[in-house]
This record gives sequence, structure tokens and C-alpha cells, in this order.
Amino acid sequence: MRLSVLVAVAVLAAGCSSGGGPGAPAPSSADAQDNPAVAYMDKVCTAASTFVTATKTPPRLDAGDPAVLKAEMAAYMGQMADAYNQTATRLREVGPSPVAGGDEQVGAMATTFADIAKNFSDAKAALDAADANDQTGGLQAAGDAIARLDTFVEPLKALDASPELTAAAEKAGACQGLRRLTPTGSAVPTT
Repeated sequence: MRLSVLVAVAVLAAGCSSGGGPGAPAPSSADAQDNPAVAYMDKVCTAASTFVTATKTPPRLDAGDPAVLKAEMAAYMGQMADAYNQTATRLREVGPSPVAGGDEQVGAMATTFADIAKNFSDAKAALDAADANDQTGGLQAAGDAIARLDTFVEPLKALDASPELTAAAEKAGACQGLRRLTPTGSAVPTT
């Protein structure tokens, strides 16, 4: 499975998950010790999976009290923004790539995660500003933010620009951990 697909699936799975995730990524293979590209991709995938373990508490979807629902949804949007911002920060801290073009690819990935974080921050702001007496209470902003996750998948396809890094991702333990984030029963393209 290509790296862009792994990361995209993880982004989409985390956007709808209740947090926690599968725990720590799989241990790195012996290849990571002997191959600088594999070790680098292990760091990249570890950073990319940060949002999975970040605390996220989905709101109870109880329409009986619109003010509570709005407050819980706003808190959740804030948690999602924080989780994606943490991931963007960790991606920027990965270090230099041993492969030409790797720094640019990981930088683009960090920018995408920061854009996702802004998406959720904007939704939180809309929820915070919404009238709690309104039955929808700004909930449309949260739904729109979650729906927009699909639009962030396209920029991640640039990750496949380096065949050497793509091959290294196939051997990196943390990248295999991202592979396990694929939602059960979903069809994941291999291109």
C-alpha cells in the first residue's frame, strides 16, 4: 500500500474515531537500523500517527439539550485541532531526509496537517459563536469540517513522489502501524 494511502486512511479514520487508537505503532524492523531511508520513514510515520493517540472525546449526540451538544461539539472540534497541530509539529521535528526530496514531502505533509487543524479550529469558532438556543447551534460547521477531511487527502498523494521513500515506508514498522488504522470493511485504493 502506498504511503499516501496509508496516511490518508489514517487521517480519515482519526477524523471519525473516538480517540485512543491502537496504541503505539509497531516496532521498527531491523531494516530501520541498517537503512537510513527506512529509519527516516519510521520517524515520519510515527509523527503522522500522533493524532491517533491524542485525547479526543466525541460529543454525546443528545439533541435534548442543544446548549450541551453545542458545547461538547465545540470541545471536540478543539481537541481535533490540537491533535492535528501536534502531528504537524512532530512532522516538522522529524529531521533531515537521507533521500532527495524527502524534506519537501514531509514539509508538505506537515502543512496539510496544519490545514486540517485550522479546519477544525474554524469549526470550533463557528460553534462558539453560534446561538445555543438555535436547535442546530452551529452544528453544521462541525459536520462541514468533518466532511472536508476528504479534500485533504489529495495533497497527501505527493508523498509518493519518491520511489525510494515509498519503498522505505513498506519496511518501516511505524508505517505498518498506520496500515492497521484502515477502517474495517473499507475499500482502500492502492494507487
